[in-house]
Parts: sequence; C-alpha cells; structure tokens
Amino acid sequence: MSLATAVAWTIAAIAGIYLLSYGLTGGGLKRAKVTRFPAALVVSHPALAVTALACWAGGLITGNRALVWAAFAGLAAAALLGFVMFTRWLGARHTTAARGFPALAVTLHGVAGVTAFTLVFLSASAARSF
Repeated sequence: MSLATAVAWTIAAIAGIYLLSYGLTGGGLKRAKVTRFPAALVVSHPALAVTALACWAGGLITGNRALVWAAFAGLAAAALLGFVMFTRWLGARHTTAARGFPALAVTLHGVAGVTAFTLVFLSASAARSF
C-alpha cells in the first residue's frame, strides 16, 4: 500500500506543479478577476501537502503511528484548500482566461489527490505501532 500511496502522491504532485507553473506564467486564471486566488491559498495548499508527505515518510521510516495520522490531518487540510480552489475554478469556467486552463491536469491532480488521501487514511488505520 505504501508504494501505491507514493505513486498517487507523485502523480498529484507532478500535476500540481504543472498547474502552479501554468497559473504563474500568465496562461492561467490570474487574469480572471472572478477566480483570482488569494496568495495564502495558493501557497498553503502545496505547503500542507509537502508537510504531510514529510510526516507520512517519517511515519513509514520510524513506524510512528502519530506521524502517519499527522500526515492524514495535513493532507485533509490541503484537500479542503484544493476543493476551495476547484470550486472557484468551476464557477468561473465561462470566463476567457478560465477556458484555457488545462481541465485534464485539474482532473488528474484531483483524482490522484483523492487516491493519495484515501490510501494515507488506510495506512494510518492499518498502522500497528504507536
């Protein structure tokens, strides 16, 4: 299950990096006034996911169940922030700038993120040591 979690997390991260770079280079939603994301939201989403990844890896290496649950909590917070960005993007898909945003990358990032979230939860639930 650890390998599947790592693969899902890697796919989500690669798609997320692509989306972030797309948005920051001018081709993304930053020109659309309706969907302009606050900087704190754009920074917090990946920061929480990276912190959760570090906790998850630390939990796997040390066998510490508390670190795996901390990873789950961090990933839950990152998922909530991602859901906020997704709903704002959905609400503004009619704008010119939002039409060019890569829907396939958004979908891939979301599906891989939900998969990683589910697998981290299952890992935390199945962890035997505390």
